[in-house]
Amino acid sequence: MKKIIDYLLSALYLLHFGLTLLVFHVIQVIAFHVFGKKVHKVSVDYLNFSLTFGLYLTGSRIILESKTSLPDNRPIIFVANHQSMFDISALIWYLRKHHPRFVSKIELAHGIPSISYNLRKSEAAIIDRKDGKQAIMEIARLGKLINDEKSAAVIFPEGTRTASGIMKPFVAGGVATLLKRAPGALIVPVAINGTGAFNPKGVFPLKSFSRLSWTVLPGIEPAGKKVEEILAEAQAAIQAEIQG
Repeated sequence: MKKIIDYLLSALYLLHFGLTLLVFHVIQVIAFHVFGKKVHKVSVDYLNFSLTFGLYLTGSRIILESKTSLPDNRPIIFVANHQSMFDISALIWYLRKHHPRFVSKIELAHGIPSISYNLRKSEAAIIDRKDGKQAIMEIARLGKLINDEKSAAVIFPEGTRTASGIMKPFVAGGVATLLKRAPGALIVPVAINGTGAFNPKGVFPLKSFSRLSWTVLPGIEPAGKKVEEILAEAQAAIQAEIQG
């Protein structure tokens, strides 16, 4: 019976997901070209509101929590574990005050309604993992941007998804490059839990009645620490939150 419910609720959510991407793609294009970047950002915020809270259609419990207060007068580098494609929309919505931009692989920059358009127009760091020089330059550009704007970057230092919840070691390169261009940034770990188990077999079927959580943890001051030490501290904090 549970499997039948999974299939039915998955179909309902994925219909919502697809329609949301198509409708908001049109809204984004109009917002960007007619009203400019600020209105475009608002449209992206509500795109991700719809994608995130549409997950209620699967009967899932959605928990967005912060265990710290975040500054609004300095750049922030959010460091998160990565379990699923469903990680991202909640991050964009919940952290919208800080205008988070992602370090994303180049394959996502084309062919996906709404998502690809936003990556290109939001000034995210779109990296070619086969071209190390290009990747470093893109991440460095993003670091300067968040430093100038006092905004935020989001990076998944594992470099890939780990649906099992067992994290791979955090790789220092991307965070190190961001910190070189935004040396005053606060490093803020974000623990994501449950999204990997939510789609264990890919996009379909999803596991209904899941518990999905995004928890912003206390920031780490980078001054006087090596990047490897910062990431080890961030990963330990995330792991402790996930194991709870």
